[in-house]
Amino acid sequence: MSENFNSNKPKMNMPRPSLTWLYVIIALVIGYLYLTGEEGSGSKEVTYTEFQQMVSNGYASRIVAYDDNSIEMYIQPEHIVDVFKKDASKVGRSPFVKVQGGSMEALEKFLDQEQKDGHFTGSLSYKKQGNYLGMIFWNIFPIFLLVGLWMFIMRRMGGGAGPGGAANVFSVGKSRAQLFEKGAANKITFKDVAGQAAAKQEVQEIVDFLKQPQKYTELGGKIPKGALLVGPPGTGKTLLAKAVAGEADVPFFSMSGSDFVEMFVGVGASRVRDLFRQAKEKAPCIIFIDEIDAVGRARGKNASMGGNDERESTLNQLLTEMDGFGSNSGVIILAATNRVDILDKALLRAGRFDRQIYVDLPDLNERKEVFGVHLRPLKLDDTVDVDLLARQTPGFSGADIANVCNEAALIAARHGQAAVGKTDFLAAIDRIVGGLEKKTKVMTADEKRAIALHEAGHATISWFLEHANPLIKVTIVPRGRALGAAWYLPEERQITTKEQMLDEMCATLGGRAAEEVFIGRISTGAMNDLERVTKQAYGMIAYAGMSDELPNLCYYSSSDEYMFNKPYSERTAERIDEEVGKMIAGQYARAKELLREHAAGHNQLAELLIEKEVIFAEDVERIFGKRPWTSRSEEIMAEEEKTTPALPDSSAASAPDTASEA
Repeated sequence: MSENFNSNKPKMNMPRPSLTWLYVIIALVIGYLYLTGEEGSGSKEVTYTEFQQMVSNGYASRIVAYDDNSIEMYIQPEHIVDVFKKDASKVGRSPFVKVQGGSMEALEKFLDQEQKDGHFTGSLSYKKQGNYLGMIFWNIFPIFLLVGLWMFIMRRMGGGAGPGGAANVFSVGKSRAQLFEKGAANKITFKDVAGQAAAKQEVQEIVDFLKQPQKYTELGGKIPKGALLVGPPGTGKTLLAKAVAGEADVPFFSMSGSDFVEMFVGVGASRVRDLFRQAKEKAPCIIFIDEIDAVGRARGKNASMGGNDERESTLNQLLTEMDGFGSNSGVIILAATNRVDILDKALLRAGRFDRQIYVDLPDLNERKEVFGVHLRPLKLDDTVDVDLLARQTPGFSGADIANVCNEAALIAARHGQAAVGKTDFLAAIDRIVGGLEKKTKVMTADEKRAIALHEAGHATISWFLEHANPLIKVTIVPRGRALGAAWYLPEERQITTKEQMLDEMCATLGGRAAEEVFIGRISTGAMNDLERVTKQAYGMIAYAGMSDELPNLCYYSSSDEYMFNKPYSERTAERIDEEVGKMIAGQYARAKELLREHAAGHNQLAELLIEKEVIFAEDVERIFGKRPWTSRSEEIMAEEEKTTPALPDSSAASAPDTASEA
């Protein structure tokens, strides 16, 4: 009965009081007091005869004559009652009477006579008649200007926050979370989140508890208070959180970690309290904090701020609200970050974020599902193969795949096509990974030949190495910052062996080796290759423990955020440098040996590259024969080539982080 009564209770939509009228009243009162304050005075109009009589009676203290023949006579304090018939407190400190006189000569004669008779002992002064309206305007205008400026600042500081749009300075501590009520029309569900089957399975338990809490509480279980979504950028952490709210059909508070932090001390903590207060009123509900690392960094890293660090105060309040003496029954916190290593340990403990859900980059099957979602709104022709697109995009996140689909639609529209085809998607992948083609860049014949020999070196060595990535195409058309590139299709590995990494290093050094062997001089075109090889060698030796001299040692520390100190001595650093140099030199010598062994085929490949500018794996196969080792990726590619026609030069498949700068 009580629930029905409350639900039928009429709601009163009373207008919220506006502070604008209060500001206007204050301004009017200030203006009135300014005009009628201590310096203000009462006045009275009299005839010239009455004026002469008052002077003769000794009422005048001083007289002011104006150039328009008007006269003001100020009254002696003891005679104010005689003239105005009022107490002096009601007419001001300097009351006067106004009179319109004749000529100034007549006035002077009259006052001279009154002075001789002893009736007038004051002074006579002459003034020009002022513009009273202008005086009033310039006296009041600054007041209104200050009041208006104050109102503007108050509104800006309020930021329009609070219900009803009431904007004032007191709303600065209110939560800025965006609320999505239950039953929203355009809610997101798990059907809109492609891939991420493991992550969806973990958050499904949260959804089940919000729908059927008694199923778990009957056995004495407790709902996890929080879940932290961790993963690389673009993998769909925010989308997954929205899908949880949509599936559970509960109120959903969404905000960013940076929304808590403000320049005013205590504002962040106030916003945290207000957010959880609203959430308790809407329980059961979900609070989602995106990029929580903005407020959840480990405390004590910035000692210069002392105890007045606003971010730390906000984090302390967040920790208290998530698991303190208060109860947050029915409020579940979801958060997302791609920098979990810098979060405070107190935030990650059980009872606050009970579980961490890793949202990884999608694998082959998951990329098929993601493509299926983003291909729905596009007009496609019969040549589009989702399986091929998924294989051509290893390492792509969900956001990258969405960008590929959008870029393909733009390319098709640019060419005036009625539908988006396979070539458009492959050109979009090339565009995103390597950059825009720059066929108009001017190069000399020697530069073009050097680039062709460089890229042919990559292709030749990768063809004869067992663990090198399968070659897709080689181009000397400038794209982005690269003057040429060799495109590969890397296999998706969970672990990588030392032999695989050494083969990749040797193939990467093939360009520089080809320059030295066949040109006799080296250039700056291998700068990108050398950077990648050097980082890879240091990683193998200092982190992966793949050195012969320093085996099974890892000097990487994930807990030291700023890496102030090296975890090894100077002598060890010298040994690491020596091992890196020895490893790279060994693979460089190996690359030169392979190139000398296959010099004839390399030269044919370079000449073909100069002629066509873009060559494919089948061209390399015609020169060198079938590759000695065939990977699973190459088998799939061979099957695909049997069922699909050859692609034009601008639409060859590509893969991320495999283009080598020439």
